[in-house]
Amino acid sequence: MFQEALKLIKTKKLIIQGLLFFLTFFLIYFVVDRLNMPYPEMVETYGLYLVIINIILNVIMSFLSALLMSFSTVMVKLKGSEGKASNFGFFSVVFGILTYGCTSCVIAFFASIGIAFSVIALPLAGLPYKFVSLILILIGLFWIRKEIDKPCKVKS
Repeated sequence: MFQEALKLIKTKKLIIQGLLFFLTFFLIYFVVDRLNMPYPEMVETYGLYLVIINIILNVIMSFLSALLMSFSTVMVKLKGSEGKASNFGFFSVVFGILTYGCTSCVIAFFASIGIAFSVIALPLAGLPYKFVSLILILIGLFWIRKEIDKPCKVKS
């Protein structure tokens, strides 16, 4: 079944959809980075290597999130239901916004839902939290692969 999903994901419609997902996720990750610490400031504080690592991780995470969303679309076409794993890309973005997003945004968000706390400065401009987000996306991809391969249950 996964081979069929790979064939479907290579269709023109899903390639365009995947590209739009990629650009959307890349924009979100870029904005989160910018709100956390602008790249020139990051270069000044930590060095150019951290900016390069952040941009590479943004590209990888955006691609994998777009792939996850595309597989979710394919699963709807193949099985008629969306996979539970498709939410991992969304969780990754929310996790990123809540952990390595700009301090004022996070405080304002939690204050609006009644949670007040003090925010600690995160190491390396939030890089460790990006790795956690990447792991969430990889878990989602692994999970959706298993869901696609799982046979459909037919009710009689």
